[in-house]
Amino acid sequence: MSSSLVVCEVDESLQAKLKKFRFRKETNNAAILMKIDMEKQLVILEEEYEVSLFKETAFFRLLHYVYKYVHTDGRVSYPLCFIFSSPMGCKPEQQMMYAGSKNQLVQAAELTKVFETRNADDLTEEWLKKQLEFFR
Repeated sequence: MSSSLVVCEVDESLQAKLKKFRFRKETNNAAILMKIDMEKQLVILEEEYEVSLFKETAFFRLLHYVYKYVHTDGRVSYPLCFIFSSPMGCKPEQQMMYAGSKNQLVQAAELTKVFETRNADDLTEEWLKKQLEFFR
C-alpha cells in the first residue's frame, strides 16, 4: 500500500533531465542531486555534479548517480544508482516528505539499483562498491 502513496510529484523538467542522464554517453562519474520543495510538494533539481563521489550529506539526499564500476575480472560497467540518505535527527515532517516521495522518484527515473542509508558517513566509494556487489 505504501508503494502507491505519492507525497510529492517529480518536477517535469527534472523528469526530462533524469531521462537524458540515463542515456548519457560520458564515462565519468556524475550525479544529479535532488531535493524537495516543501511548499510546492515537488521533487526538484538541486545540483548536478561530475565528480568522483559525493559528500556533504548532513541533510536528506535524493541522489541519482552513475558510477564507473570496475569489476574484479576487469570489466567496466556504469550502473545508475539511486541513493536515499535520511540522516538521524531530522524533522519528522521532512522524513515523511522524503520517504514518501522516494518510490515516485525511483519510478520516474526507471531505476533498479536503489540504496538507502541513515548514516551520512556511510556515503563512501567503498560503501557504494559493497552495495553494487549484489548486482555482479
